[in-house]
Amino acid sequence: MGELTGYRGASLKVLSQYEISVGDLILVKAKGTEFRGSLLPRYEHADDRHVVLKLDNGYNIGIEVSSIESIKKLAGGQKPSFVAPPLPKLDPKLPKVSILGTGGTIASRIDYKTGAVHPAFSAEELYSVIPELARCAQIETEAVFNIYSENMTPSHWTKLADACTKKARSADGIVIGHGTDTMAYTSAALSFALQGIGIPVVFVGSQRSTDRPSSDAAINMVSAVTFAARAPVAGVYVAMHAKTDDASVAVHLGTKVRKNHTSRRDAFESVNTSPVSYVIDEKIEIKARNLPPRKHSILESRSKFEEKVALVKFYPGFDKLLIETLVKNGSKGIVLEGTGLGHVSTNCYVAIKKAVDDGVLVGMTSQCIWGRVRMTVYSTGRELLNLGVIPLGGMLPETALVKMMWVLGNFANAEEQKKLLQNNLVGEINERSPLERRSK
Repeated sequence: MGELTGYRGASLKVLSQYEISVGDLILVKAKGTEFRGSLLPRYEHADDRHVVLKLDNGYNIGIEVSSIESIKKLAGGQKPSFVAPPLPKLDPKLPKVSILGTGGTIASRIDYKTGAVHPAFSAEELYSVIPELARCAQIETEAVFNIYSENMTPSHWTKLADACTKKARSADGIVIGHGTDTMAYTSAALSFALQGIGIPVVFVGSQRSTDRPSSDAAINMVSAVTFAARAPVAGVYVAMHAKTDDASVAVHLGTKVRKNHTSRRDAFESVNTSPVSYVIDEKIEIKARNLPPRKHSILESRSKFEEKVALVKFYPGFDKLLIETLVKNGSKGIVLEGTGLGHVSTNCYVAIKKAVDDGVLVGMTSQCIWGRVRMTVYSTGRELLNLGVIPLGGMLPETALVKMMWVLGNFANAEEQKKLLQNNLVGEINERSPLERRSK
């Protein structure tokens, strides 16, 4: 039996009966009608009641298995193959950019006969898929790991930070391809771990897959590489579409960015601040002041993260047992996502005091997207301060979680930990909130 990716149950049985493989050109008779086309693979959770063909006219059709009278193999399928073209002629004076992969598809090749998506990650493949890169930089690639972004853990952050530390010794910039769902967590993690790095480290992803005409992958990648190669700044950033059109890509500070839409191309926004830069037609427009400049330095990163830290969202009817259970199970830190200026119910006070007395760091952020906690305004906030809760200013809850993990992972002294949490290290705590809530 040949390859039948995604087929199972009834559909697998009928295809196996006729010795059909994905990619074969076949003739299917079903309820007196004939369909001629190439057998397409199916995704892993597809039902088992249909076989799918790509017809000669380019359209796909699903045929119900119970209606199939016979299948005839007209021609054997040819496995997709790809021979990377030679590297384009590159200007040796171009900056050197290292592109690190973490999983997901930075760029891909689509086999339209089988519908298969093949990742393109070698330098040769990237240049062939996104030829504009050849005028931006000399690139090298390395797949650090290959996971979906929802499977990212603090141990992956450590490995990625260590990889950046090594690459920074020879590269003019680093670009990290990352799934969009948890990219803001990872960009915050590396912002703390790579303090003092002398080059730009730019995260980039895609909201639309590369097989869609509306894909944002190529423009995002070209803009990220352009910024990493040429921007006169250092530090960790996120580069994604600024608007729904292709006019510009916004570059956000790695600790102040959040994915605020599930599918729009401009899903990423800077919160409580503005994007630090825009890339328009491969030209860099720096908008922020006081960004760290490029410099020549050998970085020794602090890349450890304490995993026993929790982010807890308060809500009406919140059960203090959640806090008690975290402490009982050995949590070293808890970030509370409180209401408004930083409040939780008085019902939580005893559990919070017990956590603080047991040496657990407890910090307060706000579940409001814009603004900051200010725990001296109302009595509830003042009482929480007296219990030992640490106000975390305008830090995003996600950034606060990552920062607490980093602080606990790299510093042992309790007073130093508290001080570091409240100090602005890499732009995570802005001195004042902008008048405009959104800025693109």
